[in-house]
Amino acid sequence: MVKLIDHGVFVNEKFEIICDAYENTEGTAIESGDLKIEEGRKKTMAYRIISKHNHSEDMKNLKIKFDSMVSPDNNYVNILQTARAAGLKEFKLPYVLSNCHNTLCAVGGTILEDDHAFGLSGVKKYGGIFLPPYRGVLHQYMREMMAGGEKMILGSDSHTRYGALGTMGIGEGGGELVKQLVGKTYDIPYPKIIGIKLTGAPKPFVGSMDVALSLISKTFINGFSKNCVLEFIGSGIRNLSMEYRMGIDVMTTESAALSSIWCTDEFTEEYLREHGRANDYISLKPEDGAYYDRFIEIDLDSVEPMIALPFHPSNAVTIREFKSDMDRFVKEIEERGNEIKGGRGEAFSLNANIKDGCFYPDQALVSGCAGGLFENIVAMADILKSGNESIYGISGNGLNLHVNPASLPIMEDLMKTGIGSELAIQGVTMRPCICGPCFGVTDAPANNQISIRHVTRNYSNREGSKPDQGQMSAVCLMDARSIAATVRNGGKLTGADELSDVVYRNLRHHFDERIYRAQVYDNFGHGDEKHELVRGPGIADWPDMAPIKENLLLKVVGSYRGSVTTDDLIPSGEASSYRSNPEKLSGFTMISKDPDYVPQSMSVRKISASVNLDKDANAVTFGSVIVSDQIGDGSSREQAASCQKVLGGFANLSNEYSTKRYRSNLINWGLLPLRTEEKPEILRGTYLYIPGIKKILKSGESAVEIFVLDRDIRIESEEDLKGLRHEEIIKHSIKSIKATLDSLTNEERNILLSGCLINNYKKIQ
Repeated sequence: MVKLIDHGVFVNEKFEIICDAYENTEGTAIESGDLKIEEGRKKTMAYRIISKHNHSEDMKNLKIKFDSMVSPDNNYVNILQTARAAGLKEFKLPYVLSNCHNTLCAVGGTILEDDHAFGLSGVKKYGGIFLPPYRGVLHQYMREMMAGGEKMILGSDSHTRYGALGTMGIGEGGGELVKQLVGKTYDIPYPKIIGIKLTGAPKPFVGSMDVALSLISKTFINGFSKNCVLEFIGSGIRNLSMEYRMGIDVMTTESAALSSIWCTDEFTEEYLREHGRANDYISLKPEDGAYYDRFIEIDLDSVEPMIALPFHPSNAVTIREFKSDMDRFVKEIEERGNEIKGGRGEAFSLNANIKDGCFYPDQALVSGCAGGLFENIVAMADILKSGNESIYGISGNGLNLHVNPASLPIMEDLMKTGIGSELAIQGVTMRPCICGPCFGVTDAPANNQISIRHVTRNYSNREGSKPDQGQMSAVCLMDARSIAATVRNGGKLTGADELSDVVYRNLRHHFDERIYRAQVYDNFGHGDEKHELVRGPGIADWPDMAPIKENLLLKVVGSYRGSVTTDDLIPSGEASSYRSNPEKLSGFTMISKDPDYVPQSMSVRKISASVNLDKDANAVTFGSVIVSDQIGDGSSREQAASCQKVLGGFANLSNEYSTKRYRSNLINWGLLPLRTEEKPEILRGTYLYIPGIKKILKSGESAVEIFVLDRDIRIESEEDLKGLRHEEIIKHSIKSIKATLDSLTNEERNILLSGCLINNYKKIQ
């Protein structure tokens, strides 16, 4: 079904592998017959697009400027506040502010409509594009109105993916968008390009989520595509509709890839023409002799209906496999759920979901940029309509199905074609065009319940549960077709391939451009600097952040085994309502995983803030640090790093940073991304000392020696910190840890030295 080739290959114009190729251990390009690796790299679609946007002197160290950007309302306030502090005068490129995440008006005590008013006033002041609430999910709007051939789009949401339309989309933390707004560049080494060859055609009962989960299950856990660009090629692409391609594409984020790009064809051209953008079409395919650093082959004929078990999209198996060994899988889910719950309240159990040897989920949702596409929803109607029995909801002990279309144009077409009416008769509710279920701000299941969803993620607590309060539920990812099959079958878990009587209609979505023309405010290039920003009482400025001193003394305020995700660091759900207030939001940091983290961090910050140590060669910065095997899997949300900084954090120490975007967030907020090959088995409360850190950053070095101090060191008050100098601290060292900052650009070093991105850009205005 999915075959991984973990070495370089050359591909001909028919997408056939014509030669294997290997690079030597130093990474130097070698020749393979008459084919040269460096020349082959230039023949990929990715190289063609990246080279158009690169502003550096070479293609090994990129400085990219994007064509446009997009942010949702759960982080655009922070981004604008950061950019203002860094010297923003106007939006230098089209910037879409979408209102699709925080659309509930009063959650957790903050009036979110204040954020929307702030965003609209920012668009008027700086010249942007404002997509009002309930009109569309940000990624669907960008597909419909902004993406096109050989473009690059940067988004502050990790699922920024528009490869099917010939656009390389990259999801990053807000700091990278700020850099674009103030005229800077996105600086990265040239990424590895992975070719993904699609062959065959999926069965009618197999949807885009099934293909995506098949890919993710093979590539995430082994880091096969981490920080790489996925380039989709092969004859199988022609057997996929544009929406089907988009449904696969948006999920590539869950493989930890940096971006994606697809071959384009007449179907791509037709899509863009129907959306009023025929001139945005460019034919894209790799040239004969293109070189890929790795290669993946996917036989679409063999893909089966899939289910991603809690608590990650990569934890995916076929529905057939799950049902054949259900007891084992359910036990593993319960064990992991109880580990997350940490002994709070009653044990997490799915016993109530097993009846007569079958599995019965409690809730069904299809939503947003992955699930809420026209063809998915039509397929569900086909499945439900084909059944001979009525579909029952709560009163009939069946399974309720709720749908959030990806955009208002899709919802309008569903109503016009009668699909909306068919679904309503079957008991399916049609919801607003928001990211609610995927984002964890709507439809949280009850305690000990499990939800099946066609959304992008099923991380722990992403569905809105609160294990720190003893409430625990979980999510499985499935394609809309199998979700509908489960609903039709009385709520019993059912793959769409188990139904033999379904007649799938070939209905195509027709886009009505009048909807956006009447409702979207496009003010790009027409900003008015005199326009006042509208700031509600919940919107606060960033606090001052100090630059780093000569030496760094860190207290370990959190030490964990396994992975610390961005959802652990700063949860979705009600915490999102405070994202316009850095101080209040920071109070939610690690709240589900470690309720002691915030008070521990605040005690460090209080001491550090009250002491202004001398600025001499012995000057010491005192801050906090978290330690774990792996940190940063998940969202692009910058708050996963900025909240640590607000609480006095100055570093993380880990064996691995899960994504490039999380590491960039750390740097942009002035936290050292320390990485070690040693096991980071360091107890909470331990003190770590890094002498000469300022010199290391200035010199361009990456190697860092971290001294672990003995238990005689105690810093519990301002007096304990005053007078501490290098010579006294180093006496308490009991061992050292070899670590590295890995590759840092000069700009990143300057940001770390300044204390954060805001300080650095404010300094050079």
